[in-house]
Amino acid sequence: MPVPKSEFEKLHPCDFYTPDELLDDDQMYTVYEIARLLQGLDADAEIDRETEDILLDWAIPWVMRHADDLVVASPRSDDEPGYYGMKESEAAE
Repeated sequence: MPVPKSEFEKLHPCDFYTPDELLDDDQMYTVYEIARLLQGLDADAEIDRETEDILLDWAIPWVMRHADDLVVASPRSDDEPGYYGMKESEAAE
């Protein structure tokens, strides 16, 4: 059910990192790693499954929003997720 805004002490702007603020140019990341980075955690931080599921709720729309700035790599094996990274800048091409 929706909750009235008045029930919250403070409301924050919905600002997210841009890909170039969050990701290293020469690295590829899983959506799970991106989820951790969006929360200020290390990409390889150990978190419980419930927390990871919540963080994915933030990461998946972020990836979709920034799709024009990202490249995708297929999983290297069937038991691995796909990877996302920064699209090369035109200056680097």
